[in-house]
Amino acid sequence: MTRLHDLYDQQGQSPWIDNLTRTSLRSGHLAGLVGDGIRGVTSNPTIFQKAVAGSDDYDEQFQSLLRSRTVDEAYWEMVFYDIAEALAVLRPVHESSAGGDGFVSLELAPSLAHDTAASVEAARHFHDRFAEPNLLVKIPGTVEGVAATQTMIAEGCSINVTLIFSLPRYAEVIEAYLAGLEARSGDLSDIASVASFFVSRVDTEVDRRLDAIGSPEALALRGKAAVAQAKLAYSLFTERFSGPRWEALAARGARVQRPLWASTSTKNPAYPELLYVDSLIGPDTVNTMPDATVAAFLDHGTLACTVDAGVDEAGDTLARIEDLGIPMRDVAETLEQEGVASFVKSFDELIQSLQDKASDLTA
Repeated sequence: MTRLHDLYDQQGQSPWIDNLTRTSLRSGHLAGLVGDGIRGVTSNPTIFQKAVAGSDDYDEQFQSLLRSRTVDEAYWEMVFYDIAEALAVLRPVHESSAGGDGFVSLELAPSLAHDTAASVEAARHFHDRFAEPNLLVKIPGTVEGVAATQTMIAEGCSINVTLIFSLPRYAEVIEAYLAGLEARSGDLSDIASVASFFVSRVDTEVDRRLDAIGSPEALALRGKAAVAQAKLAYSLFTERFSGPRWEALAARGARVQRPLWASTSTKNPAYPELLYVDSLIGPDTVNTMPDATVAAFLDHGTLACTVDAGVDEAGDTLARIEDLGIPMRDVAETLEQEGVASFVKSFDELIQSLQDKASDLTA
């Protein structure tokens, strides 16, 4: 047994890996991580961009696909291949947890982030393509993405709502999930969802603004916003998934929409490497970590419930940041725009690199 097993067995938190590559599948690395206690996989356009452009693992398949498909179509077929392999690796976890874990997330094309109808169509296509119970389609938590999420939940599709940066938007995501469940009749036990609340990027942006203010009070608040906001998000989760409304859905088999802590590698080397893991441990949560963070947790991670500690202090921390003239809503809007733009950039760069490779192959 490893610390990752103990994290789930003792604290109720599911450790997931935030990475997926053809190399990790072929080498058995992903299977080994599952054996070590990893219970799910997430990825995004930036991760796939690095995987495809950074190795020759995809070249043979890409060349074969080009005989009958466009570059764009070939890209998605390569992604689908990796997702199918990962779904198979995680399927035993899904079965042994009675559908509670063992998920693999596949993200929509980032260009759809502000198009509800197109997001719904693409999400339906992904679920139809795989028809696997442990697939989560990732939809960004934009205003348009939240609306798409409600539609997909109402249709019985499992969704990972990603790029959540604020408490108000998280509340909207929870409402979309609950309303989607309420719009569906019958048994609800086959629907799963996580709400991916981003963490470290919040500190990066807030710290930048605190540094610009430069006062002793401002500088003393560096590195505190992200964990504080996540703790308040967990408090909101426990509040919304209790009471008569939730109990009526739970009686029909509904599962809670677990908070998923994303972007949990430490960006500032001055902060502890497990700051965004050790501080956010608690029941019915997920933490998705890159490989280095997983390795660090396996070596010396904390095994204690921490996410519900210091909630009043967390509220005070955010209030002090607001009082300094840093609106958290504005921070969230900035991060959402940057997050979508970053994924669009990665996707465009990847397609361009594949187009260049296709040109070389046909020259």
